[in-house]
This record gives sequence, structure tokens and C-alpha cells, in this order.
Amino acid sequence: MKDFFSVLYRKEGTRSVIASLISIVIGLLVGSLLILIVGATSKNLSLSTAWEGIRIVLMGIFSTGRDAAGALTWGFNPQSIGNMLFRATPLILTGLSVAVAFKTGLFNIGAPGQYLMGTAVTLVIALSVPSGSIPAIIVWLLAFLGGMLAGALWGAIPGLVKAFLNINEVLACIMTNWIAANLVTWFFDSTKVFQNTVENTKSGYIYMTDYGRTMVDGAWTYVRGNGVSTPKMGLDRIFPGSQVNGGILIAIVIAVVIYILMSKTTLGYQLKACGSNRHAARYAGVNDRRNIVLSMAIAGALSGAGAALYYLSGNTEFFWSTYQSLPATGFNGIPVALLAVNNPIAVIFTGIFMSMLNIVGLQLTNLTAYNEYITDVIIATIVYLSAFSLVIKMLLRGRKKHKAAATAHTAPAQGTGTENAPQPADGTPPEDTAKDKAPDTAQAEEGGERV
Repeated sequence: MKDFFSVLYRKEGTRSVIASLISIVIGLLVGSLLILIVGATSKNLSLSTAWEGIRIVLMGIFSTGRDAAGALTWGFNPQSIGNMLFRATPLILTGLSVAVAFKTGLFNIGAPGQYLMGTAVTLVIALSVPSGSIPAIIVWLLAFLGGMLAGALWGAIPGLVKAFLNINEVLACIMTNWIAANLVTWFFDSTKVFQNTVENTKSGYIYMTDYGRTMVDGAWTYVRGNGVSTPKMGLDRIFPGSQVNGGILIAIVIAVVIYILMSKTTLGYQLKACGSNRHAARYAGVNDRRNIVLSMAIAGALSGAGAALYYLSGNTEFFWSTYQSLPATGFNGIPVALLAVNNPIAVIFTGIFMSMLNIVGLQLTNLTAYNEYITDVIIATIVYLSAFSLVIKMLLRGRKKHKAAATAHTAPAQGTGTENAPQPADGTPPEDTAKDKAPDTAQAEEGGERV
């Protein structure tokens, strides 16, 4: 058993998991310490409230509120867990978007812009096609694929300028992000048809896809309950009262497909080869320009898919005027990918974890006197430590080497074969036995390698 764990520890993947777990633990400790300091120094708070805040940070997803006496209660909270899975859906897909680009040697900081373009096209298709004449599932599928295509085309732009003009993709992504933000804002501002006029207090919002475009008295209008939304797939019975739907299952399937694509296919090998060394890949016959564009297009399609699944839920509103700034969901894909060490399967778990921190932040605000932005400090700490995960892995590797060296130093000296050899009568040292050995054997014992 000891040998099994020793072999497991030496694996690169194991050290990556340990480095990520260390980042998470330190981030939670920093958040807890911050709560403790605020509780101890604030006149309106105390150490007892600090302890409540720390428990919410560590176990908030299982908080069920407070009892009649005001004490925190704990248990299975289907609403919080369901909302966590709902919010994890776009995070998983934007995390995959960043991870795929990282795998191919590109930094896709353009996920927010791709997410916005996916949002716009998804909503336009879902709200333009009358679901009364076309089955709702077909409209849903068209809107989902349209969002993916819009994200792919927007992601391909930085890929094209990188491949053919050798312009850094980070600069190109930053520019396309802000172009997308202003383009989407202009489109919904000038196209009044998609703005919510049914609910007078929500003129700055776009209709949810649950509102269907229907002919009423000779005029097209939007009526709720006749629109397009992602099927619940039975998850609403497991997590009643939450926003969860089948989107989380679709996101998990997409993550598995991306893992297979990147790890088990020739295309994935070529994409990673271009990321490792573009010029060597070209020398080996790989079309590096095509693969750079394709990599960014895949990354953009994943961000667009995240936006599509989020807004096709039928219970989420798009507030278009806020997108003179960039959506946080696109940027949050970066820490999700970093914490997962760019592994598509691990992205599922890190996306859920980051979503859990968002829910915990809401619980912290609702149930204690502390602010939800404390969880942002936790996320920031985890992000910084995830960026230094390579350093953590080097420290783990160095500790292993130091332990092995210490073991070798304290182990009993092994016989070399000459201590007990008979000494010549004249007292001269024995001949070097290495001279009588084959050259390959002598080199192998010296740790050399015959070329």
C-alpha cells in the first residue's frame, strides 16, 4: 500500500490536484481570518458573529437559515444546491473555453466578448421565431446552436490575427471584448422589439425566453408561458424551488466531449502540438495557422454555449444596458481553468466550487452582518495561488527529492564488493573491478547513458 501511494504521489496529475487543494484551503483560511479580524475589531460585531460567518463560509451551501431562537440551522438545502448547479453551468463552459485555449498555448481573455455575442444571438433567435408554428424544442436547438456559432465566429477573430499577422491574442481579445460590449448595447438599444414592454418597470431588460412571440389581434406580442426554455430533466423534483435545469447536464457532457477531443484524437494532439511549439509543429507537417484559428473558434463556441444555456433557462433576464461593462462570467472562467489545471473534467468540479462560493456569499449577506464580497477575497486568493500552482508543485517535488536524499543518506552503507575482498599479501590495493566489466554495464552503474 505504501508503494502504491508513493507511485501515485509521483504522478504529475496528483501533484496538480494537491496544488489546487492547497490553493482552496489557503483561500478559505484567508477568508475566515478576514471575518475574524472584522468581527474582533468592529464595534457592531463580535467573535460569536465571526464564528457564524466562518461557518457560513465553510458550510454555507448546507445552511437552511435560522430557527425561532435565531441560531443557524443546517441540513440539505435543495434551493441553494440547485441554484449552485444553475450558476455553475456558464462557469463550466467559460472555464472550458479558457482551458482549451491554454492547452493550445493561447490565452483566451476574450471569453466575455464571446459570451456577449452568444447571448445576443441566442436571445434574438429564441424571441424571433414563433414557437406556436415551430416546436419549442426546435427553436431551443436553433437558439443554442446560434449562440455557439456566434461565439465561435467572435473567437476566431483573435485567432485569425494571431495566425496570419502574429498579433498577440491578448490584445486582440481585449479589443473584441469592448467591440462586443458596445455592439450588443447598440443593437438592443436601437432594436426596441426585444425590450420588455409587458412589465413596465423592466424597460431596460430583454424578454426572458419563456416569453413567446405570439400573434394577438393581428399584432405580434410577447406572452409568458408560450416560449422556449431548457427542459428541467427531473432536476426540479430533486431541487425544488431552485433555478436548476438540464443545462448543467449538457455542460457536463460538453466537458467530457472536450476531454475526449483533446486527449484521444488526432485533432487534439495537433492543437496541443501547436501550443507547445508552433514552429516545430509546422516542421512536422501540422497546419499551425489553421489550428490556431480553430482553437480560438472552439474556445469561443464554448463561451457562447455558456451564455446560451444560461439565458435559455427561461427564468433569467438580460439587462442590456449593463453591458457597457463586461460580464464577470467570462472573466471567472479564468480562475476556473487555472484551478482545474486546464483539465476539462476537473473544470466541472472547479466550476461548481466557484459557483458554490457565489451562493455562500449570498448566504453570508442574508444570514450574518458580513458582506458577500468577502467571498470575492477568497476567490481572488485562490486565483493568485492557482496562478502559482507551478511553484507549489515545484515545492512538492522538491520536498519529495529532499526526503529521498535524506533516506539515502541515513540508510546503511551497502557493500561495494571490495571491502571483503581478499587483500594481496604485499598490501597493494586490489585492481579496479570496473575495468573487467563491459562498458555498458559500467556506464549503467555510474548513472550514465550510452549514446
